This record gives sequence, structure tokens and C-alpha cells, in this order.
Amino acid sequence: MLKSWTSAIALMACALISSAQAQTYPDKPVKIIVGFSAGSGPDVIARTIGAQLGNDLKQQFYVENKTGANGALAIKSLITSDPDGYTMLYSSSSISSVPHLYKSLGHDIMTDMIPVATSGILDGYYMLVNPSTPVHSVAEFIDYAKKNRVVYGSPGVGNVLHLAAELFKLKTGIEMEHVPFRGASDVTAALMQGSIHVMFVTPPSVLPLVEGGQLRAIGFTGSKRFPPTPNVPLVSETVPTFPVTGSWGMFYVPAKTPAAVVDKLNAAIRASMKTPTVENIVVKSGYIPDERSAAETAAFFRKEVDAAGEAVRAARIEPN
Repeated sequence: MLKSWTSAIALMACALISSAQAQTYPDKPVKIIVGFSAGSGPDVIARTIGAQLGNDLKQQFYVENKTGANGALAIKSLITSDPDGYTMLYSSSSISSVPHLYKSLGHDIMTDMIPVATSGILDGYYMLVNPSTPVHSVAEFIDYAKKNRVVYGSPGVGNVLHLAAELFKLKTGIEMEHVPFRGASDVTAALMQGSIHVMFVTPPSVLPLVEGGQLRAIGFTGSKRFPPTPNVPLVSETVPTFPVTGSWGMFYVPAKTPAAVVDKLNAAIRASMKTPTVENIVVKSGYIPDERSAAETAAFFRKEVDAAGEAVRAARIEPN
């Protein structure tokens, strides 16, 4: 009986401490680690939301880019940080494939960090080619790939954009060579220079290039056409068996971060998504606002990690 009372008192004490920390949080600058290069889609979104959090919570939220290993280096930087809410990680959905790609990471994204909130859900990806390529549709691309050597780029082996291309290969029976880069912006630059032929990418970071004619969007992998470019057809209109590929961005903190701090961050991020500044960058780029609580975000994350495992196996990628 005494042991039960002692445990109950300990839990109450932890809850009180957590609540007290949340009331004063944040009282110093907060670092947001981004595992992608500056100027990439995730980087832009993290900086936009971070700036709004700074305004709302009256403290600086700044971004630190830490690229490499498909986001694994950024993850390690987060989980080795103090669990006090002053170090966060922002990542795209590519993080969901990490545990399926590496045999010995030394950490577990399911237990060593806590999902806080998403920055919204995006229905699919653009399929882009260089305008100099004699391809204007998915059907023409498939025919071109059957007759010519085709090279595609991605932000790294196992990245969701890599998986999208590999699944496209499987569903169409074409051959494409893969060239991995450090980030999506590097892939975009290579496509513009003509050193690769095609890439799959989330729309926000490339929409101005598509609208300006520097890159040609021949398809969108979502369940419905992307609103800013309604003339770009769905990939599934040509390849019905090609799966709808979704994308999302998510904030995390280290495991053992006080629950009250996690909940406060969740509420602040969700509120930031409704401000005109963030809405202009995030929502109008095609992301659907997400109202999940921290607990619901964690459940969503677990489901997405499981789905990524299925995609890795379907693409026949061996973990290393």
C-alpha cells in the first residue's frame, strides 16, 4: 500500500514539475534542427513556422541545418540533446523510412523521440523533367525511357522521393538509373542543368520554377490534381496501379521531454498554421492543415513508419 502511495505521489510531483516548466517555457532560444539543405522545402517551412512561434511565444526559434545520411545525422543530433524542449527536429515524411534502411543506427526513432505536431499533409509529389527533354506527359516519358538511358535523382537512398521513383519503375516496367544527392534542392539544380532527366519532389520548393517554365511538371502523384497547377494531370491517369504518395512535415523533441511542454508546442504549432504568414507559405502550397493532438500525432507517425517499411520492401531496397 505504501509503495502505491509513493508511486502516486511521485507521479503527481512529476506532473506538477512538468506543468511548471510549461508555464515558463520557453525562456531561452529554441533550436530547430532540419536534416535538409537551406532553401529546401522542409527548411522553408521550418523557418516560417519557427518565426511565427517566436512571435507567439516571445522567444527566438532558429534553424540549424544538419544534412546527410537521409536525415539520420539530424535525428542523432536531436536524441542526444537535453529533453527540455529547447531542441526540436523538423523533418519531412522521409524520416519514416530511416529505421528500415539502416541496420545499426544506435537509436530508435519510435522510442528515442516524441512526435509533437505536423505542419500539414500534402497529397502527392510532382514528377518533373527538364524542359529540353522531348517529354510532355507521363505516357511520353514511359516511351522515352524504353528507348533511351534515363537518370533520375533523389535526396538519398530510401528517401520517400527515391521510393516514389522506384515504385514508378516497378509499376511501368521501365529502367532508370538512380543518382542520390544530399538534398532536394541539389536534385532540382541537377535537373535544371540537365545532368539528370527526371525527379519526384514535393511542390512547395519547385512551384515557382514550374510556373516560370524552368522545369516541366508532367504529372502529380496525388489523388486529385494539385490546385495551383490544375492542368498537370495525375500520374494515375496513365499508370492506374501507381500508388498515391503522400507527404507531411513533422516536429519532434527528444524522449522524456515533459508532456506539458510537448502539449504547449503542439498547440502553438497548430495555432501558427492559422496565421496569414504561415498559411501563405504552407497551406497555399497545397498542405492540408492538421488538427491532431500530440497523442494523435504520435499514433499517425507510427502508422506512417509501418507504411514506409512496406514501400522499402516493395522497392527491394536492402538495409545497410
